Formats: sequence, structure tokens, C-alpha cells
Amino acid sequence: MSLMMHTSSGNYCTLDEIKEVPLPNETRTYKPVSHYDLAVNLGDVSKGLLRGYELDKTMYGLARDGNQMFGIHTYRNGISSEMGLSVGFRNSYDKSMSVGIAIGASVFVCDNMAFTGNIAIMRKHTQNVWNDLEELIITTIYRSQNNFHKIVEDAQEMKSHYLSNDNAFRMIGLLYGNGIVTPRQIPTVKKEWLSPSYEEFADRNIWSFYNCVTEALKSSPPNKIMEKHISLHEILGGN
Repeated sequence: MSLMMHTSSGNYCTLDEIKEVPLPNETRTYKPVSHYDLAVNLGDVSKGLLRGYELDKTMYGLARDGNQMFGIHTYRNGISSEMGLSVGFRNSYDKSMSVGIAIGASVFVCDNMAFTGNIAIMRKHTQNVWNDLEELIITTIYRSQNNFHKIVEDAQEMKSHYLSNDNAFRMIGLLYGNGIVTPRQIPTVKKEWLSPSYEEFADRNIWSFYNCVTEALKSSPPNKIMEKHISLHEILGGN
């Protein structure tokens, strides 16, 4: 697997393990959203709205003793043999982050992620939280196919632009300066650029560099993953 759980604070898990994490107590002003229910409901809505797409894989991770959850559902169709449409989502039980959903793509060969657009965020956890959440999910999934098409087009465009070693190193500095990669992630980006783990990224172009960065971003904490990927796409994808 891939994604975000390359840290000491997080671990991959199954949907059943997510279900076992105790739900916090509800209060007068706070109604928690179940990790499990979020994952299942998002999958059900996606299945109904994403016509022509088939579920390819699901990945889940937990951090902070189960208080933070991050997941991805990835779907295949005939648009791209290289990437699948992915729906990323996050949730917390300790109020460290709101429910968030983002649309992106997953590169099949390495599970590297690409997100674009905005994160749909559920800001309030009141008694009507599930009614609001259902509307948020439906709206997000409706626009998912357009986002996915754009990512596929952006990838093709990035492949057409040669990138020298010197410019790749300059780009690493730009990404660090913008808070997208951390000092600990920089060596991973450099290593992947100079000696790619996957032959698919041996070509010296912006798309190969993009995947060097997303490989490094797998060590990002759950509450930062989607923002970092969206910021990366804004810089390298030409948004």
C-alpha cells in the first residue's frame, strides 16, 4: 500500500478495524461523525453516482490512537489506463480536523496521489450533521468526474515538459519554501528523481518529478495530506 501511513503515528487498517474505534460521546453541541459510517456512506453514494466506474481498491489509515482517520476509494474506467479516479476523505474524533472530502487520482503503478480543486469540508457537527454530510458527499461526487478528467489532462501536459536536474533541484527549493515538502521529505524527492523506484518515471519531465514529490508526501500526517497534494498540483499542474 501507499498513502499517508509511513509515519510512526499512523497505521494502515481495515474497514472492520475502523468500525472498532470507539465513537466519542455526543454532547448538546457536538455530534461526532463515525469513521466507519463516513467510509461506507461515501462508498455507497459513489457507487450510485459514478456510472461507468468500478471500485478498484480501498485504503484506510488511522493515527493518534484512532482519533484521526484518512481513506481513499479508487475507481477504474476507460478514460485512463494509468490512473484511477480517487475520492479521499478524512475525519477525527478529537476535533483536530473537520470531515473533509477531496477528489483526485491514484497512479496505479505506485499508488501515488494527485488531488485538485478544493476540499469539501463539513464545518459543524450538530444534530443534523448527517443530512448536511449527505448533501456534501453528493455535491462532491457529482463534480468528481470533471476533476478527474482535468488531472488526466494535466498529467499528459506535464509529460511534455522536459525537466533538467538543476531545474528539479530548484523546484525542490520552491516546494520547501511553500511548505509543501518538509526538510525530512527533501531527501526522498531527490532520491526518487535521481534514481526512480519505478521505471515509469525514468523520463526527465515534470510528471516524473511530480511523482517523486507525491512519493515523499506519503509521510505527511493525515490532517495535512490533501492540502499538500492540492498545493503541489497548483504549482506543477499549471492551475
